[in-house]
Amino acid sequence: MSSNVFFGSFERFLRYRQKNSTEFRQKNATLELLKSSVLVAFSGALRIHIAFLLLQINSSIFTCIAGGLVIYSVYTLDRALGSEEDVVNRKELSGSRKEIGLVASILTFMIGSYILAKEGMIALAFLPFITGFLYSKGIKIGKFALKLKGGLGVKNLVVGFTWGIFIAGLAGSTCSSTLPIVLVFTFFGVKLFINSAIYDFKDIKGDTLAGIKTLPVSLGARNTHNFLLGLHLLSHVILGIALINGVLAFEPFIVLYSFICGLICIQNYTKADDEEPLFRKFERTILVDGESTSILGLRTIASTFLV
Repeated sequence: MSSNVFFGSFERFLRYRQKNSTEFRQKNATLELLKSSVLVAFSGALRIHIAFLLLQINSSIFTCIAGGLVIYSVYTLDRALGSEEDVVNRKELSGSRKEIGLVASILTFMIGSYILAKEGMIALAFLPFITGFLYSKGIKIGKFALKLKGGLGVKNLVVGFTWGIFIAGLAGSTCSSTLPIVLVFTFFGVKLFINSAIYDFKDIKGDTLAGIKTLPVSLGARNTHNFLLGLHLLSHVILGIALINGVLAFEPFIVLYSFICGLICIQNYTKADDEEPLFRKFERTILVDGESTSILGLRTIASTFLV
C-alpha cells in the first residue's frame, strides 16, 4: 500500500514538473518573440533620423518613433505568423504563443499609424504592413494567389524596396526636391537589401528546405559576396558624389562609417557556416542592426570635439 502511495506521488510530481517545464519554455519563447524585433525597430527609427539629417530637414521625434513602431509591428507579425523555414531558422521561437505576438503587432501598428495619420502619412504606414503580410502569408482568392516569397532575390528586393520607400518617404515628406529623396531611398534601399542578404547566410539550411531561392542559396556564397560588394561600393560612390555636390547634407562621417561597416559585414558574414558561434552572432548584430546607433553616437562625440 505504501509502495503504491510512493509511486503515485512520484508520478504526480513528474507530471507537475513536466507541466511547469513546458509552461516555462513557452513563456521564454513568447518573450523571445516579443523582444526579437525590438533592436531592428530601434535601428529603423534611427535610420529615419539619419534620413532627416541627409535631407537637411529638422528631425521629427514623433515620426521616428511612429516609424519604429510600424517596423516593430511588421517584423513581429512575420515572426508570429511563422513559416516553414522558421522551424529551422528560428528554433528559439518554437512553442511561443503566437496570438500574443499578433496582439502586440496590431497594437504597435495602430499607435504608429495613428501618429503618422496625424502627420498626413498614413499610406506609408500601410505600405510595409501590407507588404509584410503578402510576404509572410500572401493572399488567395479563388484561383488567384499572390505571395511575395520564393523567387530569386525576391525577399531581399521586398526588404530593400519597402523599407527604402518607407524611410525616405517619412523623412522627405516636406522636401521640395525629388532628387535628394531618390538618393536617400537608394542609399537605404541598397543597404537594407545587403543586410537582408547577409542574414540569409545564416538561414541557408532552412531556406533550402523551404524552397526559398535566396541569393546565397541560388548563387552560392562567393558570387553573392561579390555581388553585394559591388552594390555596396556603387551606392556609396553615388552618395559621396551627392554629398560633394551639395545635393545632400555634407555628412562625411555618416557615409564613411557606413562604408567601412558595410565592408566589414560583407567580408566577415557572407560565409555559409552551419553553426554560428555566439560571439560572432553578437558581433554581427551590433554591426548590422546596431550600425545606425553607432553612427549617431560616434557622430555626436565627433561633433562635440570638433566644435
